[in-house]
Amino acid sequence: MSKRIFSSILIIAELLFICGCNAPREQLLTFNKYFETSDFNLASTFAEKNIKKRKTPDGDDLLWTLQAAAAKRILKDYNSSTQYFDNAEKHLQYYDTRSAIGDEISAVVINDNAMPYKGEEYDGVMVNAYKALNFLSENKPDLARVEFNRALDRQRRTKEKFEKEIRQTKEKIDKMSCGGLVNQTISNPNTEQTLHNKYPELYEYQAYKDYTNPFVTYLASVYFNAIGESSTARDLLKETYGLVPDNKYVEAEFKETEKLLDKSENLKNTVWLIFENGLGPVKEEFRIDLPLFIATSRVQYAGIALPKLQYRDAAYPCLQVEADGTSYNTFVVSNMDNVIHSEFKKDFEAALTRAIISTTAKVTAQYVLSSQDSTAATIGSIMVAAYSFATNAADVRIWTALPKDFQIARFPKPQNKLLKVTPLNSQSFDIELPDCDNVLVYVKIIQRNAKPVYNVIPL
Repeated sequence: MSKRIFSSILIIAELLFICGCNAPREQLLTFNKYFETSDFNLASTFAEKNIKKRKTPDGDDLLWTLQAAAAKRILKDYNSSTQYFDNAEKHLQYYDTRSAIGDEISAVVINDNAMPYKGEEYDGVMVNAYKALNFLSENKPDLARVEFNRALDRQRRTKEKFEKEIRQTKEKIDKMSCGGLVNQTISNPNTEQTLHNKYPELYEYQAYKDYTNPFVTYLASVYFNAIGESSTARDLLKETYGLVPDNKYVEAEFKETEKLLDKSENLKNTVWLIFENGLGPVKEEFRIDLPLFIATSRVQYAGIALPKLQYRDAAYPCLQVEADGTSYNTFVVSNMDNVIHSEFKKDFEAALTRAIISTTAKVTAQYVLSSQDSTAATIGSIMVAAYSFATNAADVRIWTALPKDFQIARFPKPQNKLLKVTPLNSQSFDIELPDCDNVLVYVKIIQRNAKPVYNVIPL
């Protein structure tokens, strides 16, 4: 073996070592293992260790800040949780104003993991919602009000922002693809058919109107109803009712709030129960071969890796709550699978295009080099093939501490101030209510037979 060939093999091995692994995927698997087994202390510690101490966020800093904030919140360390959510919001603002041109180029040269995790719009909305809940838990209603207003404002701007993003993505695609092989691949009917066959779920979920998260809108209505701002609450309930018309609690509260407004009265002696249920989706990698028009026997490797959403389970179908001898079942107010899928599908075309551009460039390089009759060209072709294989990894980063769905129940406050809560076909537990007028009971169960975590918040 010649010295040149030996050196080339070493370079190939180094490329495979450096690029072949997907560090974010492995780290998320570790965090999810702790989180799914309810070891929130370890989950929190692991997330914190992955946050780099820099003046500006980079890499996966935002992702791990979100994970740490969520774990701290479950541990009822509301102060630390809010600090992390504050940092997450700063990170989101930083990426909103930062140029993404360099990130797009890195993604094409390597893969989407080369871009920093910039967060999703639903990330930002949930950051504000969770901060509001933290402040309510700490009896800071004025600060909670600020966060609810921020969450609602962020949701109002989402549709306009998404329309702008979609337009900019199409413009970038046109510039990056240059109208050649990439456009032929994207427009080929076999491309869409291949995706349908490999990932049929991509086309199945329906978005909530204007990409709104009904849970956040409803939760804000609870706050405004509880503090006596019935007009604002009525408007928010009307919006929520339009999003989830089958939820009987939203319908009843909307109608009751309208009647109270006519009488200039407020809701009294009311219990709102929120059930944060199960685990939201994770991302997994799947690989496909697309009809690249230069694929020949001379090309050593061609294919792309893409992310797909893998849906996890609800903890229970619902909770049954007994108060003063009357039973109430919780009903879904927001399916987070739908919320997350809607934004994921919006981003999928851009991810697909970047992957096709990247693979086309690498395949073209292989083809050109393999067409030349020289040892150096052969080695170069093998090296490009190795690099293409090593960097063919999908971006599977996602905030995995979110639930599968949010459910609600609303009923009069029991005279004995005691709730008996029963997850369907599981063991009951009691919740004692404080001496107050209205109260919010927040229950989180991440999976079947996991210990419930709950918080009782006087309103």
